[in-house]
Amino acid sequence: MLSVGLITFNEELRLGRTLSAIKDLADEIVIVDSFSSDKTVEIAKSFGAKVYQIPWPGYGEQKNNVIERCTKEWVLLIDADEVVTPELAKEIKEAMEHGDNYVYEIPFNSVCFGKRIRFGGWSGSSRVRLFKRLCGHYSFDAVHEQFLTSEDIGKLTHRIDHYTYEDIYDYLHKFNRYTTEGATVALGKNKSAGFFNIVINPIFKFLRMYIFRLGFLDGVEGLALSIFSSLYTSVKYLKLREMKKQK
Repeated sequence: MLSVGLITFNEELRLGRTLSAIKDLADEIVIVDSFSSDKTVEIAKSFGAKVYQIPWPGYGEQKNNVIERCTKEWVLLIDADEVVTPELAKEIKEAMEHGDNYVYEIPFNSVCFGKRIRFGGWSGSSRVRLFKRLCGHYSFDAVHEQFLTSEDIGKLTHRIDHYTYEDIYDYLHKFNRYTTEGATVALGKNKSAGFFNIVINPIFKFLRMYIFRLGFLDGVEGLALSIFSSLYTSVKYLKLREMKKQK
């Protein structure tokens, strides 16, 4: 009845935790891996997952690759750093059996640096994660992909725990890739890489997260996330500036 699908690349540190949480919920586990060089595939197969390896085409297309390989009526599509809580697993079963919708958003908690983050705009968002297999697909955007459907979208109440960053090392390890992806998207949209986006915009982002969205209430972790997020914006546009020069 339920296929749980994931896309992976070098997720050996997180994948076991994620799959342990859904092993009793899933009728099948489908993973599309982008040729991981660590033990990701080995861990996936230890949970009985069907593993397919496909070169990385971008987030939207790779998620569609997962959906195409699922065989059950319902699909729960999650990331390797997202953990389904027992309360959410129960609610998912109820929605599939007795719910009024074919597509559902699920709200998120963010866990960063070992702490649940409640402020700064990091928690409370919802994303489509549960749907009937034939009721939609993802846009082909390389990043910031959207689930496209003509169905009404319901919303579950229990949350996924999103282990966004395990520690500072994990953040910085992802930082270079994410800023490059963001700059590439900005280049495609012909965005400006001037003084405002490199200097002023990051300052506003820090103030918005740390002060106006109460990030300071999350303590040192809230401060770190506000600083890193503003730096992310600056570096993304600096990379965009370099790309424009090269082009």
